[in-house]
Amino acid sequence: MTAPYTTGGLPGYAEHFEEPEGYLDFARYGPPSREVLAAVGDALGASARAGRHTVDNLMGAERRARQAAARLAGAAEDHTVLLPNASTGLFHAALGLPGGTVLAPEADFPANHYPWRRAEQLGRARPRWLSTDPAGRATPEAVREALTDDVVALSVSAVDFRTGYRADLAALRQVIGPDRLLIVDAIQGFGVVDMPWQAADVVVTGGQKWLRASWSTGFGVLSDRALERLEPVLTGWTGVTDVGVFDDREHPPAGGAGRWSITNLSPVAAAGLDAALGLLERVGVAAVEAHVSLRVEQLIDTVRSSGGELLSPAEPARRAGIVSFRMPGVDTAAVASALDRHGVVPTVRADSVRLAAHASTGLAAVDRVHAALSALP
Repeated sequence: MTAPYTTGGLPGYAEHFEEPEGYLDFARYGPPSREVLAAVGDALGASARAGRHTVDNLMGAERRARQAAARLAGAAEDHTVLLPNASTGLFHAALGLPGGTVLAPEADFPANHYPWRRAEQLGRARPRWLSTDPAGRATPEAVREALTDDVVALSVSAVDFRTGYRADLAALRQVIGPDRLLIVDAIQGFGVVDMPWQAADVVVTGGQKWLRASWSTGFGVLSDRALERLEPVLTGWTGVTDVGVFDDREHPPAGGAGRWSITNLSPVAAAGLDAALGLLERVGVAAVEAHVSLRVEQLIDTVRSSGGELLSPAEPARRAGIVSFRMPGVDTAAVASALDRHGVVPTVRADSVRLAAHASTGLAAVDRVHAALSALP
């Protein structure tokens, strides 16, 4: 699908936001919409005037957000659970595997490393770090070469945080077969690219980046296979049957993904997530992806025409919303300073700069990047 050309953000979407014109740091944090701000403010305001039914009414946001998350993931509601962040879901998955080897890319974001390190320390599953190419790609070929009989799962990021490389989830599923779990950290992709999430057994994401729901929001989706194989090690009092029965007995874990609940989440945060997912549903992931793809292509052209070295995939099918690059012969700090002077907000690493556009990003942001890179010595 191609987005209609527009110099502004995506119509029907962009007008809900008010981030600065040159904001290109969505891979780190996505400023929330006015609807999210209103929903959070209303929920917090209601809590300040709490009456007999206030808490129960506020808790309704959790179910609405869970239902929206399930629809967007193409999953059943009882296979979906709200989480305070993506890392909580990864720890549930890591500690839930009783043993065996889990493949994970050696160059992945640390959130996909520490759960497996802790699992190994506790005598649960043990990680084997998968070699990746310089672009951070955990390719199906690399996974196939690393497979051994003791491998019980593959844990990958849907989109690489450094380069924006989009994993081929369907191909990875085919390579590992039906008997191994595919665990996916979707935080850099969910809501901004349409991917076959149903290929995975575990999908976890946080809402503070591309979903634009702000912090302390997220969810996980579990397949039947995951529910069968992952032990509910971290199940808390809200993740069991008969939650409201306080009889001083241990209750069995809930039958669905709700077993990943540890305690009550913030209904204020859930209200924000509900509002963010509602806007995304109304506009559609396909429309968001098309607009982002257009802006990314323009950013790639700008970087290349300015003499930059592109670190992200150029092919539309292999990229998401991230454009990483370096300017040969120019210190990264100098590039960052030039971008700052032209009102561009990027992510700056020691050896590269990362730009991340969203559906609210207008052409003016690309023009600002061009002006900044043209001003470099």
